[in-house]
Amino acid sequence: MCRTFDHGAVVTHTIHNHQRHQDWDNSLPPVLSIAPGDEVLFETVDAWGGEVKPDSTAAEVPFMSKEIGNPTTGPVFVDGAEPGDALRITFLGFDMCGWGWTCVSTGFGILADEFPGPELMHWHYDSHWAESRAGRVPVNPFPGTIGVAPAKPGRHSVTPPYPGTGGNLDVRDLGIGSELLLPVQVNGGLLSLGDTHAAQGDGEVCGSAIETRIDVACRIELEKGIDLATPRFTTPGPVCRHVDQKGYDVTMGIGPDLKVNAQDAIRRMIDLQSARHGLAPAEVYMLCSCCADLRISSFAGPFDHVVTCYFPRLVLD
Repeated sequence: MCRTFDHGAVVTHTIHNHQRHQDWDNSLPPVLSIAPGDEVLFETVDAWGGEVKPDSTAAEVPFMSKEIGNPTTGPVFVDGAEPGDALRITFLGFDMCGWGWTCVSTGFGILADEFPGPELMHWHYDSHWAESRAGRVPVNPFPGTIGVAPAKPGRHSVTPPYPGTGGNLDVRDLGIGSELLLPVQVNGGLLSLGDTHAAQGDGEVCGSAIETRIDVACRIELEKGIDLATPRFTTPGPVCRHVDQKGYDVTMGIGPDLKVNAQDAIRRMIDLQSARHGLAPAEVYMLCSCCADLRISSFAGPFDHVVTCYFPRLVLD
């Protein structure tokens, strides 16, 4: 069955969400072979394979099967793709389900020792806003995980990012119209994607964003002999959907260690918003993961560096 998206093209290839895998592995047989320039719809499940339900509670989080994390739909074999080439993936459209979740679980997040969980926040969203018990954030859909098979044989976890093949990149600007270039290491590339998000702040600080099921329409093209060391992408214009109308609260971490600085900036934002709005610290932590941006604001010399956390005021006003 064909699917038509706002860009006007008719997507004739569909990969269904049961055609998914848990590891990168160049021995996996492709579920679809395409010609360069074809458009494909990837049906997905969320980051925990649909185990979180709209009536799930935080108490259930420790008993969920974390080994199902970040299932990816695919792989797709692209005719003519060889090592040294690159796949050009243009994101054409997102078909969203309207419900998602954010959680804090043991071992994840920039403040994992301070927020071991379990915590769970539910979201309901349309094409513009996602609403939760703690606040609302602008919707900006994208796939958190997208990559190709590595040349190294065997199974490789889908959880981390990889410099040579992509993977769990969690780059929120891979939205509609963005073009991602992925290095090819094996014949056909063997492209897969998943871990779709309705919104995320830069940093995804608690370890999850608004995790949700989104079907992703892409055009997949081939760049011969480009020999990329790492993925790169371009955007069609201004990035994301910022909420500048009421400005931002900005906290800082200052010191020689960027990770410590980032932790300090997040701690100070949690303290600020918890005190100002009467929210539990864990709720602010999850909100930050969905809408606040970590930035390296100063790294200019042989002295302390500055990391800032930008939290849009409109989210809680």
